[in-house]
Amino acid sequence: MVFEPPQRLVRALGETAPDGDDWLEKLPEAARQAVALRELTVERVQVPGGRSSLVVLVRTADGTPAVLKLAPGRARPEAERAALAHWAGRGAVQLLEPVQPTEGVLLLERLHPDVSVRSLPEAKALLEAAGTLRRLWIEPPAGFPFETVAERTGRQAEAMRARAQADPAVAPLVELALAAREELLAAPPEHRLLHGTFRQSKVLAGERMPWLAVGPDPVVGECAFDLARLVRDRVEDLIAQPSGAATTRRRVKRLAESLDVDQERLRGWTLFRAVESGVRAGRVGRPRDAELLLEFAGWL
Repeated sequence: MVFEPPQRLVRALGETAPDGDDWLEKLPEAARQAVALRELTVERVQVPGGRSSLVVLVRTADGTPAVLKLAPGRARPEAERAALAHWAGRGAVQLLEPVQPTEGVLLLERLHPDVSVRSLPEAKALLEAAGTLRRLWIEPPAGFPFETVAERTGRQAEAMRARAQADPAVAPLVELALAAREELLAAPPEHRLLHGTFRQSKVLAGERMPWLAVGPDPVVGECAFDLARLVRDRVEDLIAQPSGAATTRRRVKRLAESLDVDQERLRGWTLFRAVESGVRAGRVGRPRDAELLLEFAGWL
């Protein structure tokens, strides 16, 4: 079996790879070793797959369908393992290998990789995604090994300031986003274990439950931070609508009410996360994505 990384993964990791990083070059051999160690039968590499990991559809020695996932250290796979273990299948994919035989390798329950809630009509997709997200918001484990929202957004804020200095056109939105972050961090209403990168494509059809979340980049903080990424799902469709701004504001209100999240806090985190993503897209050479995200942020 040739474990060729999909081009989507190659492009995404290329945007963030530090100098001298050779994870992609070592990936085929690492995948072969992971398969041999677990006595797995390989079906296929999932294409287009994810942006931070190689996903391989496999069967265990007893024939159970499973997923083998390999990710570089900068994608924080061990934090993902810890979060999935803590959720224990409640709203999220289950670990099939609770003990860690190989760093950066996860053996997971097989869901339906080609069926996400994005396949549903928009209103139904938002409803199902929000219901899944609610199940994930639980108390973090004692001595949790996860970043906090303050820590993660602090790193992001530094990169945003640097970009604003290099590109004055984005400076006004960056200033608004950073001011919103400072205000929101002053008095967070709760501290929960969050998915961290939740969106419709991260919710797949399953057998145990109709929908289960995959691919967390877990973080601990307030629920509005997690929900903020869902607000801008299908952003390209929102931008294309003449009523996109009004639709966005209604979506913020509807999601906040359905999940008992403060509407203004959700709006603030949605602003911050959209500007951060837009600035990052511009920095790594994705000008179309940057334009869409910053226009969306301007509506908030």
